[in-house]
Amino acid sequence: MQALIQLLVGFIVMLATAALAQFGVSLDRAAEPEREVHRVVDCTPNASISMTSDTPPAC
Repeated sequence: MQALIQLLVGFIVMLATAALAQFGVSLDRAAEPEREVHRVVDCTPNASISMTSDTPPAC
């Protein structure tokens, strides 16, 4: 009896999904956007005195 109820519920959900899809509605949860990772370069504390060749030009 429970299998019949689950079958009917599944069929109703499938019909509802098909009906809502006609209007562009999706019942699926949207994937959460992944966070962006930004790497930063640490500069020397006193860049005017100790500029080396490997120091980025932004320092």
